[in-house]
Amino acid sequence: MISVRDIAYVRYQVPDLDAQAAFLEDFGMRRQRRTDTALYMGSYTGGYPQHISQLGPRQALGIGFIAQELADLQRIAAEFGTQVRDNDELGAGSIVTLADPDGFRVDLLHGGEVVQAAPTRAALRLNNAQQRPRLGQAARVPAGPSHVMRLGHVVLKTVDFPAMMDFYQKVLGLRISDSYYAQAPENMVAAFLHCGLGERYTDHHTVALINIGSQERDFDHSAFEVLDWDDLVRGNQHLAARERQHAWGIGRHIQGSQVFDYWRDPFGNKIEHWTDGDLVNDATPTTHEPLTPDAFAQWAPPLSPDFLN
Repeated sequence: MISVRDIAYVRYQVPDLDAQAAFLEDFGMRRQRRTDTALYMGSYTGGYPQHISQLGPRQALGIGFIAQELADLQRIAAEFGTQVRDNDELGAGSIVTLADPDGFRVDLLHGGEVVQAAPTRAALRLNNAQQRPRLGQAARVPAGPSHVMRLGHVVLKTVDFPAMMDFYQKVLGLRISDSYYAQAPENMVAAFLHCGLGERYTDHHTVALINIGSQERDFDHSAFEVLDWDDLVRGNQHLAARERQHAWGIGRHIQGSQVFDYWRDPFGNKIEHWTDGDLVNDATPTTHEPLTPDAFAQWAPPLSPDFLN
């Protein structure tokens, strides 16, 4: 087993790359590269492309993860009887490609951070009743798209939930942060998994798995961290002005605590802006709670009828 360091990208298939590029630019990503058959979108932080779209009928294809060292790729390649290859797709670095039990493509990456960082304003320092760090400075945030800083997580609708839990924990080293059950505690229906990095703090979840009796694999959503609270709200205003399809928000989740805002791309894929999420390590206590109608948010507008579709 290895322990991946972080998520790198999500990979989709869509029938119109131009429409996808226009939406993702409105969403706050930067175009890194476009070919006749693929679109690569990056973040303002740089590193790997965060969002890859391949040309074809709508489908969720897979996920890329960042290995901690090249030796991790070599260990996985030996275990699964495959090879460490040069990453010709990105033009740099090394890659091992697997398939998880539901058939999602899983890329394990080392090196190949081909996206250059781009400047943004500084994140706002927020004054509150107990701490007032912003002294002598006004808070002014220009109108425009959000600034996507990084991919935070992906949520997978599973076909074989037990096998998927086994793969992501035993092969990639993810660990449970929190989970939900239905009817009885032994009937787990959702798990939030973080990168198993020991004492090092990381996102509350990098992958979440949900067990809702799916007959076909799919992404429920992918989620991208933006610069700060105001950046999320400015992005909401921009996407609304561009008449993009809103899915749900703005609100604050329970598991992970993120402030969230969900949208749909032109092909119905759900995509999230988030900020101010929980950080955990392997010693952080976990919870196993019943899944109830109010389990999705601490506060938010009413859940839209099609949100779970």
